Amino acid sequence: MGFFAILSDSETLDPLALSARVLLVSGFMQLFLSVPLACWLARSRGVLKNVVDTAVTFPLVFPPIATGFALLLLLGRQGPFASLLGERIIFSFPGLVIAAFIAGLPLAIKPVQTALASAEATRLSEVAAVLGKSETTILIRVLIPYVKGSIVTGMLLAMGRSLGEVGITLMLGGNVIGRTNTLSLEIYNAVFNGEFERAVVLSLIIGSASVAMFIALKKISNT
Repeated sequence: MGFFAILSDSETLDPLALSARVLLVSGFMQLFLSVPLACWLARSRGVLKNVVDTAVTFPLVFPPIATGFALLLLLGRQGPFASLLGERIIFSFPGLVIAAFIAGLPLAIKPVQTALASAEATRLSEVAAVLGKSETTILIRVLIPYVKGSIVTGMLLAMGRSLGEVGITLMLGGNVIGRTNTLSLEIYNAVFNGEFERAVVLSLIIGSASVAMFIALKKISNT
C-alpha cells in the first residue's frame, strides 16, 4: 500500500480519531485540575503538601508499565474500587482517558507550580494584598494572567506525553483492536505484525504532532 492509501485506511484513521478523543477529554481534565492544584502546591507548606507533591511527581519517575499495573490493581475487578468503577474503566475508553490523564498531569502542574512559587509571583501577590485585594481576586486577576505562558507550556507538554503514552495505556486499555488501540499502540501493533510501512506512516503522524507542539513551545519561550 502507498502512503496515502495507508493514511486514508480505517485501520489508521480509527486509532487516530480515538487518540484525538482521548487527548481532548484528558486535556480538559488536566487543565481543570492542574491550575488549582499547582496554586495550592506553590502556596502550601507541611506534610500534606509534600505527600501530594510526591504523588503528583510519581508518574514521572516510576516506570509507566508499573504505574499502569498499580492502577489496574486499584481499578480492576479485584481492586478496592471494583464495585464502583472497575468494569466501566478497564479495557474501555475511560481507561484510556485515565492513562493519558495520569501520564500527562505532572507535566501540566510542574511549570505552573514553579512559576507561582517564583519571587516575582510572590511579590505581585503581596502588592495586590497590600492594595486590599482578596485571595480569589489575586488568583484570578493577578497570578493566573502572570503564569498563563506556563499554563500553556504545561498543557503542551502534558498532551505530548499523553499522546505518546504506551505502558499505562496498555495496562488499562488492553490494546483491544477497534476499541482501545490508540495511535501509539497501533504503531506497536504494526511493527509486531510486520507492517513496517504502516508503522512508518503512523510514526510520521505522531511525530508531526510532536514537532508542532515543540514549535509552539519554542514560540512561547521566545515571547
